[in-house]
Amino acid sequence: MSAFALRAQPALLGSAARLSGHRRGGRRASAARPRRAAGVAYPASAAASADASGGAGDGESQRSEATEVTPTSTTATEVEVAAAPAALSIKELSAPVLASHGDAAAAAARAEGAIAQTSTAVAVAAAPAPTPPKSLAASIPTPVLGAAVLLAASLGVKTILDKPSRAYTDGPGEGKVGSVGQEYDAWTEEGILEYYWGEHIHLGYYSDEDMAKGAGTLIGCNVKNFIEAKFDFVDKMFEWSGCPPEPARVLDVGCGIGGTSRHLAKLLGTKSQVQGITLSPNQVERATELAKTQGVENASFQVMNALQMEFEDNTFDLVWACESGEHMPDKKKYVQEMIRVLKPGGTIVIATWCQRETPPAFNAVEQANLKFLYEEWAHPYFISIEEYVRLMEGTEAMATVGSANWVRETIRSWRHSIWVGVYDPWPVVFAGPRMWYKTVREIVTLERMHRAFDCDLMTYGMMKGTKKVAPEPKKAGWFS
Repeated sequence: MSAFALRAQPALLGSAARLSGHRRGGRRASAARPRRAAGVAYPASAAASADASGGAGDGESQRSEATEVTPTSTTATEVEVAAAPAALSIKELSAPVLASHGDAAAAAARAEGAIAQTSTAVAVAAAPAPTPPKSLAASIPTPVLGAAVLLAASLGVKTILDKPSRAYTDGPGEGKVGSVGQEYDAWTEEGILEYYWGEHIHLGYYSDEDMAKGAGTLIGCNVKNFIEAKFDFVDKMFEWSGCPPEPARVLDVGCGIGGTSRHLAKLLGTKSQVQGITLSPNQVERATELAKTQGVENASFQVMNALQMEFEDNTFDLVWACESGEHMPDKKKYVQEMIRVLKPGGTIVIATWCQRETPPAFNAVEQANLKFLYEEWAHPYFISIEEYVRLMEGTEAMATVGSANWVRETIRSWRHSIWVGVYDPWPVVFAGPRMWYKTVREIVTLERMHRAFDCDLMTYGMMKGTKKVAPEPKKAGWFS
């Protein structure tokens, strides 16, 4: 036998024995008794098995011994054959027959490891491919995911709308109109404010009868015309002022596009001359245009700073200020200037948004709400009705001073201005995305204004007074 045959014999012996033991027919007995090779020591169990079977089948054993077996890769079929009952164990079949083949235990361990690896590989190959894990979004039900996205978007929009965008930054001066003038220029140029609010950029008046019919509500939006309510306000304000009829000269401080100025000019007649002033050049242009269109010749308009008026002292019989005080950065100077240009015996009447009197001090929520109302519509700050009265009295030029809170009569204006847009949205719809965004901001602010007045954080201040008449000098004489 060649040296190669001797080296290959231990490995081939086990494979030949197993294969011959599973042949079809009646040859199992010959496989159980392999022929002993000279000088080869078989394991004890193998020798005992061979002796027990006798000498039968020696020829078959020789043919088996002469058969060449080519080693191939282990297949699933071979693994199953190896696992079938056999006369010899794995350790016994893999035991070295020569001392040069190494330790028997190590060889057996290597054989068992190879079979185990092959079995594992077969099992893995036969197993189905694992299902990839679902993503987090895919594992969430669609309605829940949609609600979460909607909630996140809503919170994002709310965050944007809760942040004021038009804070008061500076007043007029050195050829500029300041924050207030810029805002009113923009509103006038856009035309949306005039379309919905008319010529009067101030709140309307609602009587008890109007409110009983539902005026100013969504359902009762058309019970009273929103623009007509503003004309009613001017009439009621003039009536409340106590001004004598037909004042010769009237000053409208913060006239806007001149709605009140023209209405007073028509109401008082041609004997009265009405002068309107505003910070906005665009408003002056629009007010003048409307006066010409309506044939109102006793009303005129000009750009002027109410805190530094160019008029002489004691010029006007009636000084009128409707919702302009909110924008004044110096309320004291505002009051002083109006009283300065008022004639002795003349009447001053002021309508303006006010905050409640303190103490008690504003809490954190109230402070946050006031901050938004200041900074969204270019308001430096508000003061209370009581503070306006103190400022008027503090000039020591007033003979009488009175005040009132018209929240009840005016509060419906805030939501009424929203409902008119709901009933007639087309001017905004056709104006484009920029106007859509701006309108949404205005709606939010209008609603927040309504709530501030409704909870008494804000009040609607009405102040009036008559300027002192200078005493006549005493005549010289014997009994003086």
